[in-house]
Amino acid sequence: MTAVLGQNNYGKSRVRLVKVTRRPERHDLADLTVDVALEGDFAAAHLSGDNSGMLATDTMRNTVYALAKGEPVDDLERFGMRLVEHFVATGPSVSRARVQLVEHPWARLESADGRPHEHAFQRSGGGDRVATVAGDGSGAVEIEAGIDGLVVLKTTGSGWEGYLKDRYTSLAETDDRIMATEISARWSYRDTDADFTAAWHDVRRTVLDAFGDHYSPSVQFTLHRMGEAVLEARPDVQRIRFSLPNKHHLLYDLSRFGLENDHEIFQATDEPYGLIEGTIERAPTRAEDNGAAEAATAAARAGA
Repeated sequence: MTAVLGQNNYGKSRVRLVKVTRRPERHDLADLTVDVALEGDFAAAHLSGDNSGMLATDTMRNTVYALAKGEPVDDLERFGMRLVEHFVATGPSVSRARVQLVEHPWARLESADGRPHEHAFQRSGGGDRVATVAGDGSGAVEIEAGIDGLVVLKTTGSGWEGYLKDRYTSLAETDDRIMATEISARWSYRDTDADFTAAWHDVRRTVLDAFGDHYSPSVQFTLHRMGEAVLEARPDVQRIRFSLPNKHHLLYDLSRFGLENDHEIFQATDEPYGLIEGTIERAPTRAEDNGAAEAATAAARAGA
């Protein structure tokens, strides 16, 4: 048998970074988890144990902290771009770097007089900000932004009717149910000139507005509504993908106790759950369609 080395990468995961920016009037807090992955010519380490071309993962951890000292980290995408630039330039064996960053939100407390506290915070809900940056040193970078853990629920304005039924179907149709999910979303920008922080907050706000602004006949319908709203609101977003687990809330049967349950008492369940995923993206423009056709024609001629 002949074995060959396939795709491989290595790096440092779950680097926990907390940065306090100390201003005279207040402190600002950033709480991140950073994952670093490097690709390149690492065959010697795998095949002969030669580590001379390998950057230690401990060094990667140190680099995250050292660059955070001199660089702003509140704009995840730009801090990620700085890390990618550094790691690709670090050694001749590295051809590509990928950095994923997750921001864990903290909310500023209020002082006794109702003003924002200068240096006290509480852990905030509303989802974690996520960014993934990858590059190969050519100057071009791939940027994907996102949000995880955004839990939303509406107590009405949702149903599930008219679906396919077979002999194993037991679920009753309804035009009034609780709809709840934990939104995970990833989106890509059309260029790297965006104000990434402002864009992230705007996408999040748009998603939340769209979640509640319509009657939802299915999670799929709401997925499309949220994605369409983001593309309408943000011309700089090319596509957005959602992962929406259906966090079921089942109307509990109280009739056996002689009680009426008019959509008041529900049983929340964790498992099993439905999982609805999909991507909403911009349709190609006529110029892009023509360009693709011309490229295909040129490739066919070259092949001939």
